[in-house]
Amino acid sequence: LFFFSHSARFLDASCMHCLSPKMVCETKIVADEHDSIPGTKTDSRIVSSSRMWTSSSSPNTLEDSVKKDLVFIREFESSDEGEVRRIFYEGIMERIPNTAFRGLKHQTKTQILYAFITIMCFVLTKSLVLTCCAPFILMAVRYYFSRKVILSYLDCALHTDMSDIEQYYMKPTGSSFWVAVLEGKVVGIVAAQGSEEDNTLELRRMSVDSRYRGKGIAKALGRKVLEFAMRNNYSAIVLGTTAVKVAAHKLYESLGFRHAGEKEEYTLPGMSRSLMERMFFQIRYHRYRLQLREE
Repeated sequence: LFFFSHSARFLDASCMHCLSPKMVCETKIVADEHDSIPGTKTDSRIVSSSRMWTSSSSPNTLEDSVKKDLVFIREFESSDEGEVRRIFYEGIMERIPNTAFRGLKHQTKTQILYAFITIMCFVLTKSLVLTCCAPFILMAVRYYFSRKVILSYLDCALHTDMSDIEQYYMKPTGSSFWVAVLEGKVVGIVAAQGSEEDNTLELRRMSVDSRYRGKGIAKALGRKVLEFAMRNNYSAIVLGTTAVKVAAHKLYESLGFRHAGEKEEYTLPGMSRSLMERMFFQIRYHRYRLQLREE
C-alpha cells in the first residue's frame, strides 16, 4: 500500500508538470505607471491581456511575442531625429483636412457667411449650375488656405525647436523630450518645456504614428510628462492645442487636465492675417491645465 500510494503521488505531480504550459496568461504594460498621479487609471495601462498559449508554444516564442507588444518610453537620442521629424510632420499634415472641413462645423459665423455667398451667387448669376458649384469652390479655397497656413507653421517649427531637439529640450534643466518605441521602432513623441517664471511645465509636440494608434501610446507619453513634472516639483502642467478631433481633447481630460479657456481667432506662426486668409482659415485655440500642487 505504501508503494502504490507514493507511485500515485508521483504520477499526479508528473501530469501537473506536463499540463502547466497549456495555458499562460500574459499582461503587457505600456509604461511605468503611478497610481498617485491625478487622472490615471490602471485599465489604460494594458495593451493586451489574457493571451492564450498552447503547449506547442516554446518559451522563446512566448518571450518574443511579449517583447513585440511592449511599448517603451525613453528619452530622445540623436539617432531618433529622422523618425521624430517624420512623425511630427505627418501629424501636422493631418490637420490640413481637419481644419478645413471638420473645423467648419464649430464656426457658425463662417457657415452663415458661406451660405450668404452661395445665395448671392444665385442672385447675381441666376445660374443653378454655378450656385451648386459655389459650396465646392468655397471648400476648395478653404483647403488651399488651410494648407498654406499649416505648411508655414510646419516650416517655422522645423526651423526652431524641432530643428535641434537636443538644444531646445535635452540640454536645458527642467525640460525633456521622449519617444515611444514599439517593435524597435519610434512610434510616438512628446516634449516638455519648463518655465521658471510660474513654475509650470508645458506639454508640447505630442504625436503618435497613425499606424500605431489605439494602443494607449499617447496616454503613456502623457503620463511620462506627468511623472517628470512631479519629480521636478512643478506646480502645474499646461498645454495649448488647436486640435479639431474630439479624441485629442478626451485624451487630455483622461490624464487629469481641465479646460482653461479658448480663443476663437488664434494666430498661428506663419499666418499673414490677410482678408482672404481670415475668411477661409479660422482656428480655435484651447488651453488646458493640470494643477499638481498649490503654490
